[in-house]
Parts: sequence; structure tokens; C-alpha cells
Amino acid sequence: SSAASDVYKRQVHCKIILVTRRKQGKVRRFGHIGTGNFNEKTARLYTDFSLLTSDQTVGRDVAAVFEFLKFNYRLPDYETLLVSPHSSRSGLVERIDREIHNAKQGYRAMMTLKCNNLVDRQLTMKLYEASQAGVEIRLIVRGMCSLLPGVSGVSDNIEAISIIDRYLEHPRVYVFHNRGEPEYLLGSADLMTRNIDYRVEVLCPIRDPAIQNQLQDLSLIHI
Repeated sequence: SSAASDVYKRQVHCKIILVTRRKQGKVRRFGHIGTGNFNEKTARLYTDFSLLTSDQTVGRDVAAVFEFLKFNYRLPDYETLLVSPHSSRSGLVERIDREIHNAKQGYRAMMTLKCNNLVDRQLTMKLYEASQAGVEIRLIVRGMCSLLPGVSGVSDNIEAISIIDRYLEHPRVYVFHNRGEPEYLLGSADLMTRNIDYRVEVLCPIRDPAIQNQLQDLSLIHI
């Protein structure tokens, strides 16, 4: 089918592992979602994050990603993960729109987006819209960034920096204030059209407060 042939054109860029354990007839899954390649050379040169979790909703979703790679004519119904090319774009836009709505309702609204590249036109325009609505936006972009911060009337509320350090900054972490109950996403997808629409990517919510604090400290994120 055309859908099946189309998926073969997509690069699998997600960094996931699934461990399945069967004990006394019950299946338990352990899922890994990372930002870095499984490459021993770049592991010595890049900074990355990896999550290993026994959360069964995440485990079922990771299993669904592998099922999609095997049977690409089936469209999975993910419980918690954002997966390109299926739900990353809509999920990110939904979260930006939520911050815009909160700002217009008089709540504090903010987000921090840390990635390698920001060049997708729709997401760039959506961030301009958020800035104009009063959302505080902090961008940490190592490479290409097509958004111009600090433009009066357009991007007054956007700050953009790039971190140059001993090791290559490679993680992708997206944090949304969500009226004081911050939502954290970690994964492989940059804010590029090819990553959002033409690759298999995974973004995973981070719910554990201790891990959220680690991401704040290591990523210079302040929410």
C-alpha cells in the first residue's frame, strides 16, 4: 500500500529499548526512552538523557512503536507518548496553545524548549503567537534557529541562548508551565519538519518530581 511504502522512506531516529518480562503468567514491560544514539563513540562526546521506567503505560506505548515498525499499515493509539509522525506535531501545538490560553486568562504562562535545532515554520510561528499573547519563552538551541527573539511586538517575550561547552549539547527537553503543574517531555525529536513529520521519533512525559528537578539542574531550565 502507499502508506506502507511511505513509512520505509522515514528514518527511525527514536532511541528506545523495550524489556519484557513474563513472571507467573503476567507480562511486565520496562521502557527506555533516550535523547542520544546507541553509539559508543558519541557517548563519550555528547551530553544526553536516558529514562528507564517501569511505568506500564510507557511500556505499552514503546511496544506499540515497535509494532508500528513491524506492521506499518497499523496506526497505533498511544496512551502517553508523543510519536512522530503520528502525534508529535499535534501534541506540541496543543501544549503551546494551552500556554497561550492560560496567558489570555491572566495566568502566568511560560515554557522552556531545549533542542538541537528549531527550524519548523509552523512551530516558529506558533511561538511568535505565544509571545504576543504574553507567554514567557526560553529557548536553548544548540544549532540552527530560525526564530528571531526580542523583536518588538513580535517576540518580546522570547529569550534564546546556545550552550557551548566541553561536550556537545544533544538532549531535547520541552517544559510547559501548565498553571504551576509543569509538564516535562524528553526524547529524540528536534523542532524540525523532518523530525516531526518524516521520522519516527518519541517524546516521553517525565512525571517523577526528582527527575524533573534533575532535568532543571542539568538543562538550566527554570519553571
